[in-house]
Amino acid sequence: MSNELRFHHPLAFWLGCVAVAAGVLLHMPMFLMAAPMHYRLAGMPMDAGMLVGMVLIPGGVLLAGYGLMPRLAQLRRNRHGHGDRPHLHVADSVPLNRAHWVLAASLAVALAIDVMKPASLAFVMPGVTAEYGIAMTTAGWLALFALTGTALGSLVWGRLADLFGRRAAILLSALLFMGTAICGTMPSFGWNLAMCFMMGAAAGGMLPIAFTLMAETVPAAHRGWLLVALGGLGTSAGYLAASGAASALEPTFSWRALWLLNLPTGALIVFINRYIPESPRFLADAGLHAQARAVLARFAGSPAAVREDASGVDSDPPILESAHPVADLRQLLRGRHARLTLALCTCGLAWGLVNFGFLLWLPANLAKLGMDAHAASALLARSALLAVPGTAAVVWLYQRWSSFRTLVLFIALTAASLATFCALAFSGTQAEIPMIAATAGLLLSSGGVIATMIPYAAEIYPVHLRGSGSGLIAASSKFGGILGAALGVLGLFAHFALSALLIALPMAAAGWLLARHGVETRGHALEAIQRTLSE
Repeated sequence: MSNELRFHHPLAFWLGCVAVAAGVLLHMPMFLMAAPMHYRLAGMPMDAGMLVGMVLIPGGVLLAGYGLMPRLAQLRRNRHGHGDRPHLHVADSVPLNRAHWVLAASLAVALAIDVMKPASLAFVMPGVTAEYGIAMTTAGWLALFALTGTALGSLVWGRLADLFGRRAAILLSALLFMGTAICGTMPSFGWNLAMCFMMGAAAGGMLPIAFTLMAETVPAAHRGWLLVALGGLGTSAGYLAASGAASALEPTFSWRALWLLNLPTGALIVFINRYIPESPRFLADAGLHAQARAVLARFAGSPAAVREDASGVDSDPPILESAHPVADLRQLLRGRHARLTLALCTCGLAWGLVNFGFLLWLPANLAKLGMDAHAASALLARSALLAVPGTAAVVWLYQRWSSFRTLVLFIALTAASLATFCALAFSGTQAEIPMIAATAGLLLSSGGVIATMIPYAAEIYPVHLRGSGSGLIAASSKFGGILGAALGVLGLFAHFALSALLIALPMAAAGWLLARHGVETRGHALEAIQRTLSE
């Protein structure tokens, strides 16, 4: 297609896809052979087909990755070339059209599939412990390997998105999804750990890239609410898909079927990529002006809305600045961006500690305060129900009030909820109303933090580092989860008041930094935000 960044070898990409799919299908005879044993494969030797398949899958991923690479020599010439370059203008005030809605729907499906993978862990764990004869604490290594994969995947895929394009990175992530379907046929727990790591790497890479692509494509007037709504809808749909698949498939085909779904769902992402264009800002930054104009014309509604101008003076902000150097991650730690990066990374780390540490131990800690297990579960259910309408409030505040102040508000509410738990633990109270208020407040506020943190990161970094910056912030939340799991093993969360206080402090520090150094992004063009940050 004329409006896309041309890959180096499209045939290599499709041959790689076929190799990955064939590698997964070669594992299926062993799985089907175990049907009379309710698909129990633990301890069985791998057959020749599985061994061949395990060679085809990484080979196919590498071949497809080679095929997805753009013409690197051309990109280097364009990015480092000298002389005047045209300034492309985008109509940031145009209304949403069919192209925007198709892109939003496609990315929502991709995010739902992305969320579905790690969400399936909770439904897989009981079957894993039963089949391999291991304790739940040992099975917990699955979650740790998956979290580590998501953290590293966010960093690596974010950088790949800046080097080779947002669309190429999404396709490569989908291929990894397809390949890790063989996790459902692994006869040993060790191989499951390896596949969970790779699955996490694919999932971690998808999230920041989807937000980056959406931020660079939709009009500024609608960017904020669409980004936040995309995250909320994708997350909700992903958890719903995971629970629905577990209910429909696990009783008949065992827990392994949930991993085998990676093949068709990954293939679905590859298919819907035909409806996901390359980012026009990435194309312009790469010097591919004709392709950028073609994509902009589709989203602007008419070719007349896309213009070139040698002076760069126009009512619409230019996509290309006078200079846009190719830089590495160190630029995120310099100048005004450094303070924002520090604030967002601290926030992500604290959020990971809340979500993957404090909340996991909350029922046990409530029981220590004298609340019985049934009452604790009911309290969490009522609090979660109260937190559901908060998603609409997050979208409204981010779009209508302020982007960074909304994030600061939910950070402050999270810190306040943790401080309330600290006070309740010290007082030893079992009063239901304060407990419900603190629990609902924590669920609502922590959900608001993650719903706004990644979209905000996708808006504040320059185009040549937007994928890397978004990936770094996403990775910080996963590193917080890894730290939370480690601190849980060490027994920190058994100390209710102390753990609440220690997490509240970095969360409050992140809020203070953002309140001082945050920039408003609501309704502003991405280039105007960069001019503000460079002042």
